[in-house]
Amino acid sequence: MTAKNRWWLYVPLTVALVAVVSPFAWMVLGSFKGEGEIRRNPPTWVPEAPSLDNYTQLFSRLQFGTYFLNSAVVAVLVTAGNLLFCSMVGYALAKLEFRGKRTLFVIVMATLMIPGVVTFVPLYVLVVNAGLANSLPALILPFLVSPFGVFLMRQFIVGLPGELLDAGRVDGAGELRIFARIVLPLCGPALATLGILTFLGSWNNFLWPLVVAQQESEYTLPVALALYSTGQNSIQYGLLLAGATIVVVPVLLVFLVFQRRFIEGIATTGIK
Repeated sequence: MTAKNRWWLYVPLTVALVAVVSPFAWMVLGSFKGEGEIRRNPPTWVPEAPSLDNYTQLFSRLQFGTYFLNSAVVAVLVTAGNLLFCSMVGYALAKLEFRGKRTLFVIVMATLMIPGVVTFVPLYVLVVNAGLANSLPALILPFLVSPFGVFLMRQFIVGLPGELLDAGRVDGAGELRIFARIVLPLCGPALATLGILTFLGSWNNFLWPLVVAQQESEYTLPVALALYSTGQNSIQYGLLLAGATIVVVPVLLVFLVFQRRFIEGIATTGIK
């Protein structure tokens, strides 16, 4: 198919691209507008008088460093926990034989079908009874492993050649060493995919930190941004757009760095 004959394909792709990019462009451009211009009808795309007042106000009103650090610590530790524990469980379900293996996998699959809202209240009660409420561990520990991550890693590890693992066993390596020296180095694409998705979900998590974190020192960036940009009678859209722009930047950087691995992981784990 020549380029001239593919024009019909480029048209819907261009429309879809514009539909996806437009909200982000509006967010970034709006963060440089004054409150009056943001609320103007009809709206304007390009700021008439670009200003950094929204960003200045954001950094001056909020303990931005504390909230950013909280979000970074929670997202990094949750991502690291998922990469380690999900890959370990996925390896066991894929390559090891033990009693109850199929039952455990069925439970993992069934857990994938349960909405998070259903487990929200029981999880909150469990955290409170454990004395972890209003602390960073309460934001981290419940999410150190996920059924989706276990499923993803299991599906990828199933496709690894069993001969490599058998060779390690013949050389006297234990299962832990085989996992660390042979399996993990081969799981780069799947780990990158799981890492990006987990980091994105943890970084943008709003409802759980809003309920569990009851002091300002424990707020994550999305929670602090939502609380401080909403006044008693109105919403400060300029402050909200500036904060949302900053929140998006780390996610974009992570995706751009691991983009190739992410696409490779999606293609090799059967997720469509």
